[in-house]
Amino acid sequence: MGAPSPLWVPSRRDIESANLTAFARERGLDSYRDLWRWSVTHRADFWSAVAGRLGIRFREASAIVLDDSRGAAHARWWPGASLNIVDSCFQHDPNKVALVHRRDGELFTVTYGQLETQVNTAAAHFTPDESIGIASPMTLETVVAYLAVVKAGGTVVSIAESFSPPEIRRRLSIGGAATVITQDMMVRSGRRLPMLEKVIDAGASKAIVVRTAEGRAVQVREPNVEWTDVLEQERGAVMAVPGPPDHHITVLFSSGTTGDPKAIPWTHLTPIKSAMDGHFHLDLGPEDVVCWPTSLGWMMGPWLIFATLINGCSMALFDDAPTGRPFGEFVRDAGVTMLGVVPSVISRWRESGCMEGLEWGNVRRFASTGEASNAEDMRYVSRLAGGKPVIEYCGGTEIGGGYITGTVVEPSFPSLFSTPALGLDIVIVGKDDEPADEGEVFLVPPSVGLSTVLTNGDHHAVYYAGVPRAGLRRHGDYMVRLANGRYRALGRADDTMNLGGIKVSSAELEHAVLSLPEVSEVAAVSSADTLGGTERLTLFLVPRTSVTVDGAEWRRMTQAAISATLNPLFKVHEVIVVESLPRTASNKVMRRALKARIRTQREEREAE
Repeated sequence: MGAPSPLWVPSRRDIESANLTAFARERGLDSYRDLWRWSVTHRADFWSAVAGRLGIRFREASAIVLDDSRGAAHARWWPGASLNIVDSCFQHDPNKVALVHRRDGELFTVTYGQLETQVNTAAAHFTPDESIGIASPMTLETVVAYLAVVKAGGTVVSIAESFSPPEIRRRLSIGGAATVITQDMMVRSGRRLPMLEKVIDAGASKAIVVRTAEGRAVQVREPNVEWTDVLEQERGAVMAVPGPPDHHITVLFSSGTTGDPKAIPWTHLTPIKSAMDGHFHLDLGPEDVVCWPTSLGWMMGPWLIFATLINGCSMALFDDAPTGRPFGEFVRDAGVTMLGVVPSVISRWRESGCMEGLEWGNVRRFASTGEASNAEDMRYVSRLAGGKPVIEYCGGTEIGGGYITGTVVEPSFPSLFSTPALGLDIVIVGKDDEPADEGEVFLVPPSVGLSTVLTNGDHHAVYYAGVPRAGLRRHGDYMVRLANGRYRALGRADDTMNLGGIKVSSAELEHAVLSLPEVSEVAAVSSADTLGGTERLTLFLVPRTSVTVDGAEWRRMTQAAISATLNPLFKVHEVIVVESLPRTASNKVMRRALKARIRTQREEREAE
């Protein structure tokens, strides 16, 4: 399978001005390929140079950068050092804009000095080793709260604001958080959605509530308190509490192949990986205004905070769904230069035409992540900004960023990756467990950012047990390497899927649907609407005997169960009623057979 024509080719000026070019020349290297090769053969030297270039502030230095004496799976970076990563976020001109946000239809800016003052004030109200939940949209207050907890030496338990009370409760329990920072409510596409109510229903012992214009009628009763009341209790500014490099600053959740979400801790070092990816692969610098619709419940929330602030950029936050023209107007008015996108959202823009005619001249490049993208959608979004590059970016919560991506010094091809990320190598393993051009992707550790523990599981069993050969780390993506050396994502190799940019396991979806008394068995599988396109959820359902329900009603019932139990963003595309599910001799559902049936049915419909 060949590659399409590029949608953007860098000019000599683009290459000469890139962060990558300067960094390579400082090392005496002539090309990006030479730089990447050096970064994976001299990993300690590479990450030491990255920390220096980014200005990472260590409170106590370490005599060595990498200790891999126990093997790559147990690598320790800067052992014996101490730091608080928030110190590295405020090393820029205090008068420079750190954050642009929209509230009630108006634009506001916050400087680095103003943001640091708010973080210092809030940090005085938290204590070292305290776990604080945050279930809130990405707002100024969310950013302040997140940085304040980390600065105080605590751990943020990050929860997607779209999750149901049972799922919030489960994550608070896993993360050991009794106090939750949230909003009274949030507005999405004109709908008012309760937040404080969900947090209370989830059993939080105490909520710190950010008040909104739409939530004035929501009462905040003891022991819950308002965010402004907390900040008005002056306790004086605090020094950042340093800790060892492996101190947990955040617990994020990512679905595995079982019902329980994996609790993945980020440490003081993980943001270095995020900031490195932003600096080199997305070419972020102090002149950039970065917008990436996200929240702390997704790894891109912490990624956005650290990648922008450590690189001295401005982050742009929008207070509603990014699916309509108001978001496009915000991108224009905020002067966004780097716009992060989720492929399914681009598909909606393209279908509705809502972004047509907007002046996006400030946008210099896009980055796409969260799910496999569609080439025509990527060409479309590139044209919205006059033909700018789209950097495909694929990684994971347990990586702290991407493992495969692109650069601004190479041509940008729609929906294709051009390179493993700096500091990481990958191996594609085929059906015979040998290296191949198509198969499951395995990482070659070590790297800054890679997780080494799970707070609620066996890390070795998840990432290292049963790998095809020693020295590899399991990731779970399926990838093909094309003849021109670029890569195309083919989805997941395990039983997880990305729906609307959020990873969820088949087991979680099936558990939700099995709560319906009419259902006997169910298998949740995903398939792309086109090759490499947006994933869609199909349910193969075995009803209980004598149940007579039509297709539309099955879809309504299963959607209601998933929305109530998990997340309303997980949309059911189709329900297929079957007499039985195909199973192996060991009684495992044959998901490949179900996916093949979906493809066959789609091809038959297209042929009609």
